Amino acid sequence: MDMTLKGKNALVGGGSRGIGKGVAMQLARMGANITLLARDAAKLSEVCHQLDDSQGQHHDFMSVDFGNVKDLRKKVHTLVLTKRIDILVNNTGGPAGGTLDDASPVEFLEAFNNHLVCNQVLSQLVMKGMKSNGYGRIINIISTSVKQPIDGLGVSNTIRGAVASWAKTLSNEVARFGITVNNVLPGYTSTERLDELMGYRATKWNMTKEEVKAKMEEEVPIKRFATPEEVGGVVAFLASPAASYVNGINMPVDGGKTKSL
Repeated sequence: MDMTLKGKNALVGGGSRGIGKGVAMQLARMGANITLLARDAAKLSEVCHQLDDSQGQHHDFMSVDFGNVKDLRKKVHTLVLTKRIDILVNNTGGPAGGTLDDASPVEFLEAFNNHLVCNQVLSQLVMKGMKSNGYGRIINIISTSVKQPIDGLGVSNTIRGAVASWAKTLSNEVARFGITVNNVLPGYTSTERLDELMGYRATKWNMTKEEVKAKMEEEVPIKRFATPEEVGGVVAFLASPAASYVNGINMPVDGGKTKSL
């Protein structure tokens, strides 16, 4: 089974922390050259120096704000003029918690822009090189809310569903070029995002954050949260030649929590 990514170039969104960092770590271990995307240049530089380069890889990063689509497009366009991207991991921080009855139209527009629009822009920029090479992997980090809405994440639930439908449509269009498009749906994963969600629930439920954590872990059959690297391992498989016939799927990485097949 061919799991090597040596010689492949990966562009990883949200690479300065959390799941994005975990994904970058795993792809680098399999031999890929990594370009990290996120806003914080200092954190990106720190992560870049932590990536495995034992197979002679070269890693770099690009400071971008997904809230500025024009700047994102310009910078990544410049990148792909000199580097073919074989693997695109669409990942960025999720919308703030809250119920739909409290959500403003601006929250929906910002989330739609940061997730679906940016995914579309990045995918269009890298697909020319993928098509010419006959190999491409577009992997979107979404959420198990695609299958089962999560309480207290009204805007996120809505936008994640739109991204999943976009990805399925794209997977049908580009598969003939050797490009696969898949979604990874993390469950509870030990990240700053999860910590924010626990804080929201602690306030709402009048509990301590430690009590909320215990309650949430009890909901998972494995009885613990995932690590970012565990999510990254699934992404790395989907990015590999071994996953060449896996296309257009939603892959939960949630310890069995989601109550649907």
